[in-house]
Order: sequence, then C-alpha cells, then structure tokens
Amino acid sequence: MKQSKLILPIIVISQFCCTSLWFAVNGVMSDLLATFNLKTSALAHLTSAVQFGFILGTLIFAVLTIADRYSPSKVFFYCALLGSLFNVGLIWDGHSLGSIVSLRFITGIFLAGIYPVGMKIAADYYKKGLGKSLGFLVGALVIGTAFPHLAKAITNTFPWQSVLILTSSLAVLGGLSVFIMVPDGPYRKPGNTLDASAFFDVFKNHKFRSAAFGYFGHMWELYAFWAFVPIILKTYSKAHPEAVFNIPVLSFLIIGIGGFACVLSGYLGQKFGAKRIAFLTLLLSCVCCLVSPLLFETKSESLFIGFLLFWGMVVIADSPLFSTLVAKNASAEIKATALTIVNCIGFSITIISIQLLNTLQESINPIFIYTLLAIGPILGLIALYNKKNNSIQHH
Repeated sequence: MKQSKLILPIIVISQFCCTSLWFAVNGVMSDLLATFNLKTSALAHLTSAVQFGFILGTLIFAVLTIADRYSPSKVFFYCALLGSLFNVGLIWDGHSLGSIVSLRFITGIFLAGIYPVGMKIAADYYKKGLGKSLGFLVGALVIGTAFPHLAKAITNTFPWQSVLILTSSLAVLGGLSVFIMVPDGPYRKPGNTLDASAFFDVFKNHKFRSAAFGYFGHMWELYAFWAFVPIILKTYSKAHPEAVFNIPVLSFLIIGIGGFACVLSGYLGQKFGAKRIAFLTLLLSCVCCLVSPLLFETKSESLFIGFLLFWGMVVIADSPLFSTLVAKNASAEIKATALTIVNCIGFSITIISIQLLNTLQESINPIFIYTLLAIGPILGLIALYNKKNNSIQHH
C-alpha cells in the first residue's frame, strides 16, 4: 500500500520532467529565429513538427500495441532517453529550418511513448480514483509544457542552449525514475499478440466514441491556444503600448495554471461525475474563445491577464476527465492502445488549428482569429450532449 501511494508522485514528477521536451523550442523561439535567420512562421511549423512526430509515434505504438505487449515502464524509459537525445541535438550551431524541424519531429515520435504510456501506467495502478490520478498526471504534462518558458526567464543571462540542455536532463531523470521505481502495475493485463484490428475496434463502443469525440473538440482548441499565448501577449502589447509584459513568465503562468485546474477537475469529476465537469469546462473554454476579441480592446492589463489565466485553466481542465472516460470505456487488454489512438487523432487535429491560426494572423486582424477555436468545443459539446451517449460511464 505504501508503494502504491508513492507510485503516483513518481509518475507525476517523471511526466513533468519528460514532457518539458514538448515546448522546449517554444521557450527559446525568439533566439532560434535570430540565430538561424528563421521567419516568424517557424513558430507554427516547429510546433506542428512535434505534433506530426507524436502522431506518427502514436500510430506506430497503437498499431503494434507496444505498451500493451511490453512493460510500459521500460517503454517510457527508452522513449525518454531517445527524446532527450534528439532535443539536445538542437544546440548545434549549423542548423537550418529543415534540420530543426526534423529533430522536433523525431522528438515528437518519442513523446508518444511518454504521455499516453504514463497514463497507461497510472491506469494499471489506480482502478478507483483514476480520474483524480489522471488529473495529477495531465497537470504534470501542463506544467512540463509550460516549463521551458519559465526556464527561459530563469536562464536569461545564460545562452539559450541552456534551456535545451536543462529540459533534456530532466527527461533523462524522469525516465530513470520510472524505470527504477515503477514496476508494472497490479491491474495490468498484457496483450500477448499483435492485434492491428484494435485500432479500429475501439470505436465500435459508442460510450468510448462519445468520450473520444469530446476529447477531439477539446484538442482543436488546446494546443493552438498554448502555442499562441506569447503571440496573444505581443498582440495586446502592440495595441496598448503602455502595457509592459514579461512574456516568458506570463506564458508560463497562463499555461502552467492549467496544471492546478487539472488536479481540481480530477477531484470535482470524482465527486460530481467526469462527464458533467468535462461538459462544463468545455463550455467555459468555448465562451473564452468567443469573447476573446472584446478582451483585446480592454485597457485594463489586469483584466486581460486575468482572462488569459482563466482561459488557461478551463482550456485544459477537461483533459484528464476525457482521458478517464476513454480509459474507463476501453477493455483492459487494449487500454494503452485505446488511449494512444485517441491521442493520435487528437493531436492530428491540433496541427490543423495551429496552421489555420498561423495563416489567418497574416491576412486578417489577429484579435479575431481565436474565435475560430470555438469550433472544436462546440462539436465536442454536441458529442457529449448526445442523448444516445448518456450511458457513458461518469466516474
């Protein structure tokens, strides 16, 4: 029992350490643009490259059912080591946009063996209270994703390469922690054979389908918002020259506060039902998208930052709840594969929304483009509200 209580903190800390690889480049984007003579559009391309890699990785993991057939802790460890290696490779000073994109793509592939596999490890240990456990786990992902922005602010007097060295070192530490201290969980049911049909079979379950479609709507908004947080702050500063923002620190706070929201939503979901709380938070983030142009017009910096902090909370708070619903409504033998498949499709959707915002910010007034992020939450809310799906497991 003592070991079981220790397992979750280890997984959470390791998840934070390893997922810091995700936005490592975003934290030093301005330095990369200057060092390698890149255009501002590189932000979207480099963010999308990680997502593309993650998608390919999740496809490989899902079709080969790797995390169901092999020890998830070992899979997590090897992917953390390889991901850190390709991340730190960015410090070489002879890069072009193509080589940087390639390294981010490969890093994304190995992140597929970290994020969904970490959730699988948690699901193998916590049958009761899974939503609460995943709340902590997704919270770790959020803070890990935000961390490079803070690392940039902390290491501002050091070369930008120090952020990449720091994030890679953390990933190695996280991988080792899981490998050494987290054996296979008591509820793990290993799949004995390769089952390529699992990729398609999971969607035959309408309860699983409802949870997955809600998650897809959430993902349309999430990573586009995260990627554009520094751009949102810069856009406001240009419109209101009197506003002086520490963009790295604020970016960390706006994204990172979502970690607290994930933990809170995990507890609320356990008490009031995961589906109910997921619906509420998805609705609130939808409202944030729709009213965002009005907030760009306000002269109150405090109101604007307060709004972004609130948006940073509700944009991610439903994520552990959707993962809980997906895990609860997938059979134990292919649970890792089911989580990986949903991640794969969800991250495919993020590329479309990121590239859409990137294209539109150059052709229309950028204060209006974030209303388009409401499309995903609206469709997700419809999927959750569907009366046919009322039988979906809530807890």
